[in-house]
Amino acid sequence: MCNLHASKLGEFDVIVIGGGTAGVIAAVQAGRAGAKTLLVEKNGMLGGTMTVGGVNFPGMFHAWGRQVIAGIGWDLVTRCVAECGGKLPDFSGPAPSWNHGVHVNLPVYAALCDEAVVGAGVELLLHTMVAAVADEPDAKRVTFCTKTGLAEATASVLIDCTGDANAVSLAGYDVNVLPECQPATLVCKVSGYDPVKLDFDAIDAAYVEQVRQGKLLVTDGCWDTTRPSVRRWLSGRGGNCGHVGGGSAHDSFEKTRLELRARESVLRMFRFLRSQPGLENFHVEFIAPECGVRETVTIVGNELITVDDYSSGKRWADAVCYSYYPIDLHTIDGTGINGRPLDKGAVPTIPRGSMLPAGSTNVIVAGRCISSDRLANSALRTQSTCMATGQAAGAMATLAARTHTAAGKLPMSDIHALLKEHGAIVPE
Repeated sequence: MCNLHASKLGEFDVIVIGGGTAGVIAAVQAGRAGAKTLLVEKNGMLGGTMTVGGVNFPGMFHAWGRQVIAGIGWDLVTRCVAECGGKLPDFSGPAPSWNHGVHVNLPVYAALCDEAVVGAGVELLLHTMVAAVADEPDAKRVTFCTKTGLAEATASVLIDCTGDANAVSLAGYDVNVLPECQPATLVCKVSGYDPVKLDFDAIDAAYVEQVRQGKLLVTDGCWDTTRPSVRRWLSGRGGNCGHVGGGSAHDSFEKTRLELRARESVLRMFRFLRSQPGLENFHVEFIAPECGVRETVTIVGNELITVDDYSSGKRWADAVCYSYYPIDLHTIDGTGINGRPLDKGAVPTIPRGSMLPAGSTNVIVAGRCISSDRLANSALRTQSTCMATGQAAGAMATLAARTHTAAGKLPMSDIHALLKEHGAIVPE
C-alpha cells in the first residue's frame, strides 16, 4: 500500500524505520493490531539481511528440543518453505546452529514480506532514509530523505529497526560505537566447476602462496587464518565463508568503504580461482547487494544484557521474548570465531528495558542493536531473535499509542496478551 504524498506523509500511530528482519515483523504486528503504521526502508526490497544480505537461513527458533520463538516471523519463514515445496529441519534435539537454520527462497521471502506488510494495512515507503528526529508534544516528528526531496511524518511511537540505531542517534540518545567490529561477509554464489574433480590440496597450496605474496588476503576465502583453505568456500559454492574486516559500518562513510573492500575480496577470489586447474570455467553468479554486517553499535538502554545473563538464561521480570543462539563472536584473526555454547538447558530472555533507549519517551529499538554487551550481542543479533524483538516492539508501540502510555510503563500482562494473540511465545 502506498497512498503517501510528497513532503507531507501524514500522521501515524507508529513509524517503523528499517524494513529488515526486525522491521517487517514490527510493522506487521502494529498494523494487524490496528495501529496506523508507516514502514520506511532504504532499499527497494524488504527483508534486510535475509534478502539484500543474502543470509537466507534464519535461526534459531528452537532450544533443547522445544520451540521458543514463533509468531509473525516464524509464520513468514514456514510459509516460504511450504510455498517452495521445502522441508523444515528436525528440531527434536540439540544440534549445531547451522543445522537448525531454516533455508528460505530469497525472492519468495521478499515477496511474502511485501504481501504481509500490505495485507496488514501498513503504509510502505521504499528507497527512503531517515534524516532527522524531533520531539513534539506527545509525538515524534521524523524527516525522511526521499528520491525527490525531504518529507515529514509524525507518530505517537517510533520504532528503530535500522540495525545501526540511526533514528536513536538522530533523536539525541546515546549509543555505543565500537571502533573495531566483527568482520562482515559478502554472500556470493559461484558455479562452473565440479567440486568432486578438484585437487583441493593443490588449490590450497596455491592459495597460501598467493596470500604470502600479498595478492590475496587470507580471509578472502576462509575464516580460520591458522589453517588457510578454500575447501569449504568451493564445496559450498561461495556462500557465507569469507571475512571482510576493518572499522565500523554504522554510517554511510564506513559502510561505503566496507562494500568496496567486500567486492574487492570477491574479485581477488575470482581472478585467483580461474587460474587453477578444474576452475577454468569458474564464474560468480550472484553477490548480495549489501555486505552482511554482524555488528555496529548498541543503544544505551534502560537495562543491559550481559553475557552472563544470556548464557545462564536469566529470566528478566520484564522479559518480552526468548532468544537462543550460542555465543558467536567473529574475529578477523585466529580461528575466525570466538564461540561457546550456552549453559545446558538455558533459554535466554530479552527484557523490555534493553529495547528502550535511556532517557527516551516512546522510542523503541528492535533487532541487533538492543542494549547488550559484546558477547551477549554476538548471540542475540541473529535473525530469529530480531524477529521476536520486532514483534515485541510492534506490540508495545501499538499499546503505547492506543493508551497514551509510555512504552516503559505498559503492564507486562497487556504486552504478553497482545503478543500471544498474534502467535508469539512469551516468557511466563
